[in-house]
Amino acid sequence: MNDTFELRDSESHIEVHKFFPGAVLGMAVVSLVLQRILPVYLPKLEILDLPLLATIYFGLSRRNPSTGLLLGTMIGLMQDSLSGPTVPFGEYGIAKTVIGYLASSIGSRLDTEHPLARFALVGLFYVVHQASLTVVRRLLLNQPEGWFNMHLAIAALVNAVLGVVLFVGLDRLRR
Repeated sequence: MNDTFELRDSESHIEVHKFFPGAVLGMAVVSLVLQRILPVYLPKLEILDLPLLATIYFGLSRRNPSTGLLLGTMIGLMQDSLSGPTVPFGEYGIAKTVIGYLASSIGSRLDTEHPLARFALVGLFYVVHQASLTVVRRLLLNQPEGWFNMHLAIAALVNAVLGVVLFVGLDRLRR
């Protein structure tokens, strides 16, 4: 009795995207510089989190959790260093590390090319990012911090809309 079973996985292939040399570093630096400069001249743009959008995009595109984790750490620590003395060093580093890892992990399992999927994921990741910042501030810094309010919902919506538009432009950096 020599029965053989063959299990074939009908899992669809999800493509890992490659980018032109320097595209990831260049976009990280551009997003950090714009994040620092834009709110000075247009205070209403403080609601945007461009380094977070760069972390999400490259995490979803590269689809490698360790790469996403390292990218999130790098972008977060660079944002901490540019934020001045009002932000403790490591605060954004922790939050963006979590988002980089989650985006890469989800990107490796789902097809994230559809605009509706990108909209939902960016909105969700923005809320998770803010939750991570709140946990860090409450537990590590012992600062009272409110979490869910209308400002968070509006910011998540604005960042999700910008993310969908921005991701279409960033798709042109692929090889």
